[in-house]
Amino acid sequence: MSDARPHLRPATPDDAAGVAAIYAPYVRETPISFEIEPPDAGEMRRRIARSQAAHAWLVCAAGDALLGYAYTSAHSERAAYRWGVDVAVYVRDDARRRGVGCALYAALLRLATAQGYVVAYAGITLPNAASVGLHESLGFTPVGLYPAVGYKLGAWHDVGWWRLALRPASEAPVAPKGPDELSLAEWRVALASGARLVRL
Repeated sequence: MSDARPHLRPATPDDAAGVAAIYAPYVRETPISFEIEPPDAGEMRRRIARSQAAHAWLVCAAGDALLGYAYTSAHSERAAYRWGVDVAVYVRDDARRRGVGCALYAALLRLATAQGYVVAYAGITLPNAASVGLHESLGFTPVGLYPAVGYKLGAWHDVGWWRLALRPASEAPVAPKGPDELSLAEWRVALASGARLVRL
């Protein structure tokens, strides 16, 4: 582990290999992700670049090493859903229980709110007490269950859904901004709000 203090920053396509390395064990060894084959660095590079017009990707880094990453994505491609986002966070195994996931989410949710998104959703493969605890500590509340919706590693798995209101729903919402439309001050406030939660 690097001695450099962990910090949050926007992800770039150059983070693809580190992101892929963090994600791979979740895909290979757990039902947390319903992907079957871990995406390689090239695919992660494409995902990061493709999504950043509308959605934020963040990493927590210590020196040159990535400790975790988080991102928002479209809740659904249908236009009327565009004020909702799905959220996801992944933390390197040896960096867990250091506040990395909470820090990434704190910054990510502040950015999503500044962009104009109204609601965030998280899908959690169950059972997963750690993920449920993380989301509920940030204010997410359970709203539904997809029973036996995915088959992986020789078993059927339920997925629960959690919801967090980011701002009041208005009668005439403005289209959300892209991450690059936010001011430097908005980015600084969001990243600082999360960085304070990381423990060395």
